[in-house]
Amino acid sequence: MNATPTPGSLLISPKDHTLIMIDFQSQMSFATKSIDAVLLRNNAALVANAAKGFGVSTILTTVAEKTFSGPMFSEITDAFPGQPLLDRTSMNTWEDAAVIDEVNRIGKKRLVFCGLWTSVCIVGPTLSALDQGFDVYVIADACGDVSDEAHERAMERMIQVGVRPMTSLQYMLELQRDWARTETYDMTTGIAKKFGGSYGLGIIYAKSMFGASEGH
Repeated sequence: MNATPTPGSLLISPKDHTLIMIDFQSQMSFATKSIDAVLLRNNAALVANAAKGFGVSTILTTVAEKTFSGPMFSEITDAFPGQPLLDRTSMNTWEDAAVIDEVNRIGKKRLVFCGLWTSVCIVGPTLSALDQGFDVYVIADACGDVSDEAHERAMERMIQVGVRPMTSLQYMLELQRDWARTETYDMTTGIAKKFGGSYGLGIIYAKSMFGASEGH
């Protein structure tokens, strides 16, 4: 055995994956009970802003936006001004030709998913993508369902077949990975201060009181 200071192949990086954000819409959130709506919106905003800031290829998709489910959370669309939303009729995003055309156009084998609801809108595409040979991750705390039971069983079902779970803050910090990367340091800590909960408060305190910086 000979250890080297190199990251593992299962860690994500900004350029090695496509983020797919699914059905973050008002109607879908009304019945979401496994996570508080404010926390859900906060986590989704953190993911969206991190993806935008690091230049991650991102697909935004909705279901019946104009006729039933309503607009995508502004916290997400504000991060991607002008980006088209791919509206669907299918519950399984993977069965929508426009979405798959975009996945193929981008051409990345690694996919990261989040959205509402976990048991339908996330299980469907993740299992479908996995079946077609893609490397699949799910941001568990940027997903939600009609009950704790529904969310947890959906996560278990995906994990059992090889989908890899992560959290919203983990997603952003894995993109940064090294505080010495000064070109994205201020952006990452700025997103954390705004959307990173108690971790963000800690950054605000340390910088305000001591001028602290993780990279120095």
